[in-house]
Amino acid sequence: MSRAYEYCLAFPIANVLVLSIELCSLTFQHGDRSKSNLIGTSLFADGVACAVICGDDSPVLKDISHPLPTIFATQSTLLRDSLDVMGWEVKNNGLYVVFSKDIPTLVRNWLRPNVEGFINVNGIKLEDIKHFVAHPGGRKVIEAYQEALGMDESMTSESMKVLKEYGNMSSVTILYVLKEYMNKGCERGDIGLGTALGPGFSSELLLMRWE
Repeated sequence: MSRAYEYCLAFPIANVLVLSIELCSLTFQHGDRSKSNLIGTSLFADGVACAVICGDDSPVLKDISHPLPTIFATQSTLLRDSLDVMGWEVKNNGLYVVFSKDIPTLVRNWLRPNVEGFINVNGIKLEDIKHFVAHPGGRKVIEAYQEALGMDESMTSESMKVLKEYGNMSSVTILYVLKEYMNKGCERGDIGLGTALGPGFSSELLLMRWE
């Protein structure tokens, strides 16, 4: 979505279709009774979703009168020496999930300064965030979000709802969370923060304003 936003900045008339397809069940290894395999199988799910990102001059926007989330800033961050935190190990008989137990701790210690540095540069404070569009990595990760950013449960209720209903569909999941916010109808001028953590260990952040 960040790359689509950047493309639309260069070509304001453009429409970009972002298609996300995840087949997380491919990582299941029959006969592997390791904790990481069992957790990965129970937590992750297959999923598909798409989103259309429009430039400011796109004709698609002319007939829309209700507020929509408008991206106005993005940030991608990679944590050094973190290949063993999250990802996949490719072996002769398939993909093996790498899922460190330290992820919630990393979220608590690393996320807040990362988020505050990003939003402060864009003139936003944590208390200005009305909608927290968070990728639900898991229950412990959601709880770590709350602790790290000082948010109550109401700020992550949509993320928890999606996690309970669909599981973690990897990159697809945050689009399901965003859909929850779009369906409930946010107010014009509301500011939202989109956040996702992924292999690397990496962080993706989006600032949105409903306009």
